[in-house]
Amino acid sequence: MIEVENLTKRFPTRTAVEEVSFSVREGEIVGFLGPNAAGKTTTMRVLTGFLPPSSGSARIAGHDIVTQSRRARARIGYLPESAALYPEMRVREYLAYRAHLEEVPPRDVQERVDEVVASCLLAEVADRKIENLSKGYRQRTALAGALVHRPPVLILDEPTVGLDPMQIIKIREMIRTLGRERAVLLSTHILPEVDAVCDRVLIIDRGRIVAEGTPGELRARLAGKPVVRTAFKGSIPAVAEELGRLPGVVSVEVSEDGIQTQARIECDPNVDPREEIFHLAVSKAWVLRELVLDVGSLEDVFVRLTRHEDAPPVSEAAPEPPPAEPPPPPVEEPAAS
Repeated sequence: MIEVENLTKRFPTRTAVEEVSFSVREGEIVGFLGPNAAGKTTTMRVLTGFLPPSSGSARIAGHDIVTQSRRARARIGYLPESAALYPEMRVREYLAYRAHLEEVPPRDVQERVDEVVASCLLAEVADRKIENLSKGYRQRTALAGALVHRPPVLILDEPTVGLDPMQIIKIREMIRTLGRERAVLLSTHILPEVDAVCDRVLIIDRGRIVAEGTPGELRARLAGKPVVRTAFKGSIPAVAEELGRLPGVVSVEVSEDGIQTQARIECDPNVDPREEIFHLAVSKAWVLRELVLDVGSLEDVFVRLTRHEDAPPVSEAAPEPPPAEPPPPPVEEPAAS
C-alpha cells in the first residue's frame, strides 16, 4: 500500500531525507521513529503531496505520488502533527465539509460523519464549535477528518498528542482496529505506544533509515547485552567476585546502602544466569530479595542508534517548511452558537 524507494528530499541548506526505502502492507501498522529534525515529518509531507521529492519514488495504493498525485492523495488519510482546523465551524459541520472535499457521495456524508464521530469519541462535543474544544478534542476532530472518506492508507503524525491517558487507550484501540484493513504509518515520540500498537518499526536518523524490524527483533538485536538485576539482604562484601565467576556473566556492578546489596550483572546474550545466581544465594545463605532479567527496551535501542555526542544543537538545523494551508472554508455561514 505504501512503497518508497530511494526517496530523497533536499532543501537549499541541507538534505532532510536521503535515499529512504521502505514499505507498509495492508493490515500492517508501522511505527516511524526518530529524533527531532531526523526527517520523519519531511518524509510524511512528501508522501502526502505537500512537498515534491528531489529524487526517488513513492507509491500509495499503487499510484505514484508525482505522476498520479491526485489519485494517490485521494487514498490517504493524513493527520499532521499540527492539524489545521476551522475554529468557527462546529465539529459535524467540519467533518461534513471534509467529506465533501474528499468527494464522498452526498447520500453517504451523514453516515460517514456519524461513523467517525462515534469511532473518535466525539459524540458529546459533535455540535460544539471547534474553537471551544480542548486540545485533546481538537486532535480527535482532526483524526476524524482524516478518516471520514475511509482511506486505505493512514499517515498519522503524533495522533495521541494532547490526550489524557484514557483517551490515549481508546485511540490506540481504534488505530489497532483500523490497521486490520489498512496500511498505517504512525509517527510518535511515545515509545511505549509503539510497543502497544505497531507491528513493525522504522528508525530514521539524519535522513536515513538506520534500523527496521519488529519491536522484539530490534530489542534482541540492538538493545545491548541483557542485564540481570539482583538484591540481597544486608551487606555482602564478596558478592561481586562470587557473581563474576558464574557462567555467562560478563561484568558485575555492586552498590549497597547498609540495608541491602544490589548487583547489576551484564550477561552473554546466549546465557541466562538466573538459576545459577539462585543456587549461589542458597549455598551462601544470602537472602535474595530481587532477581530480574532486563533484556533491554525499545528506548535503549532508540538512544543507542540516535545519540550523537558531537551533534550540533537542534536550533542550528534549518527548520522544515510549514505545512500547506488548509483549503478555504465553505461560503455558507456556520450555524450560530
